[in-house]
Amino acid sequence: MKSEFNEVMPQRVRRSLSKFGTDLAIARRKRNLTIAMVAERVGVGKRSYVKVEKGDPSVSMGIYAMALFVLGFPDVFANLADVSRDDTGLLLETGRLPKRVRVKKEPTAL
Repeated sequence: MKSEFNEVMPQRVRRSLSKFGTDLAIARRKRNLTIAMVAERVGVGKRSYVKVEKGDPSVSMGIYAMALFVLGFPDVFANLADVSRDDTGLLLETGRLPKRVRVKKEPTAL
């Protein structure tokens, strides 16, 4: 039974996850590691790790992060949504800057 989440997921996101899984499978094979070896190091069963290499969206981010770590990509998640590279966010932030800044006057004591 498929979840509603999978039905509303944009095709572009599905393709990205599929490519990500394929890339992980290639990285694993380049390192001469079996699925069983990587699954054990990640801390999941073989079936769960096979889902990772298929790009299954039901797999938790923690498992994907651990797979990246085991394969030698420890900092990938740290840079995915890096705010310093968020061009759209930076433009929106700049657009919200006030036109001028006023200093509040201190009330005078009588």
